[in-house]
Amino acid sequence: MHQFVKKDVPTHTAFAFMLTAPIINPIVLFSTYVAFSGATKFVIWRVLGSMIVAWVIGIWLAYFRKESILTEKELAQIKEEQVAHTHEHVDEARSFLKNGWSALTHSIDEFFDTGRYLIFGSLLAAIMQTYIPTGALMQLGHSKILAILVMLVIAATLSLCSEADAFIGSSLLSLFGTGPIVAFLVFGPMVDIKNLLMMKRYFKMSFIVQFVLIVALVVTIYAAVV
Repeated sequence: MHQFVKKDVPTHTAFAFMLTAPIINPIVLFSTYVAFSGATKFVIWRVLGSMIVAWVIGIWLAYFRKESILTEKELAQIKEEQVAHTHEHVDEARSFLKNGWSALTHSIDEFFDTGRYLIFGSLLAAIMQTYIPTGALMQLGHSKILAILVMLVIAATLSLCSEADAFIGSSLLSLFGTGPIVAFLVFGPMVDIKNLLMMKRYFKMSFIVQFVLIVALVVTIYAAVV
């Protein structure tokens, strides 16, 4: 997301990509298909749900959220990088080796930059899994809406990768039913502890709160009618 904004990609476009990319890719779709024993309806519902959420968030950012979603620190950093880029010699011929080295160093910087949030988020998720019994949450899922809300909490708490969450969802299908599991599959890759920690660095807290509430609302409504 940070790199998209640096390249002047509109935030509504960048967020639409960010929300759908963890779900709409061959590996995740295939793992979902396998996890539910070839039931293509779960693959379709997962893809459709992510597209609806991305569409709603994109429209909200494009037409209703007028103020910047980035922190002042992030805006200042982006401006500095853009100014530095404009002062580079455009006509300077860059060798293939130099371009490759630049891409490698950039990838390393991005890895270590986001890695600390992934590690801390995973640690926090593990602590929550240890001290918040999943069985207690399952007992709350008697009504469909309540079951959906419970699955949203479980999805955010477990912070699973999108390639593996379908297998957890399939194991809970008999306990919660189709709608809540679809909510789990759509909400988890978009809103979990690791994502929120990384978002906190770049985006204003007011935006993050609104973003989570809108995603939760859209996913709840979508899962309720599935």
